[in-house]
Amino acid sequence: MIHIEDLSVCYQGKDGPITAIENINLNISQGEICAVIGPSGGGKSTLLKVLAGIIKGYRGRVLIDGRKVDPKTHRIGFIPQNDGLIKWRTVEQNIRLSAKIKDGRKHIDRNYYLELIKRLNIQGMKERYPNQLSGGERQRVSLARVFLLKPHLLLMDESFSALDAITREEVRRVFLDVWKAHRVTTVFVTHDINEAIFLGEKVVVLSAAPGKVVNMMHNPLFGKSCSFTTGDYAELNRKLRKMLRGDQNHAASCI
Repeated sequence: MIHIEDLSVCYQGKDGPITAIENINLNISQGEICAVIGPSGGGKSTLLKVLAGIIKGYRGRVLIDGRKVDPKTHRIGFIPQNDGLIKWRTVEQNIRLSAKIKDGRKHIDRNYYLELIKRLNIQGMKERYPNQLSGGERQRVSLARVFLLKPHLLLMDESFSALDAITREEVRRVFLDVWKAHRVTTVFVTHDINEAIFLGEKVVVLSAAPGKVVNMMHNPLFGKSCSFTTGDYAELNRKLRKMLRGDQNHAASCI
């Protein structure tokens, strides 16, 4: 479980201290996906950096399973926007890299590795290099790498935004299929409201800077294959857009 209590982060700007996020309180249950949306500059990436243990200077408490965040003891996976693959390593080497660093080459779970590359349909790409893959294939490799790590917490920062619309939809579904098989606790930052609706069991809306929690909602449409332009999807999209614009009728307490 992720427990965030009264979290505030400030940093020194050219004209003095700047508050990036302020008084954030949030609990994320074990095996839950939490999608975080908000305006640019609202502190979404700052929140991920705190959870990753990169930012240590903050006020408040941030705990993973009751312990302060520590990348040396916690297994924290991260998928960036640009997939983060090492261009001079093969697909197989890239997939094994994080688990190898954390546990040593001899302790990599071979059966799990084989399961992942089969589920992600990348068995025939093991000897290729990243520049020989499409954008969607590279993200599949990135997914295999992070799941092979068996993280306590998975952090995703606009991970699919560089893909074209058709590929993005395909990779979202592949990710969700793998995630459902292993239920890794996940915090997913996105600017795409429809993506937040599809991938977020819980959706957290942050305000403009300094980022504060405007609303939290448990999402009844999580993982459902619905049209983004009609029915319940369109209605929820409309409500979230109002929250992002700061409509006080919707910027209330948790749903």
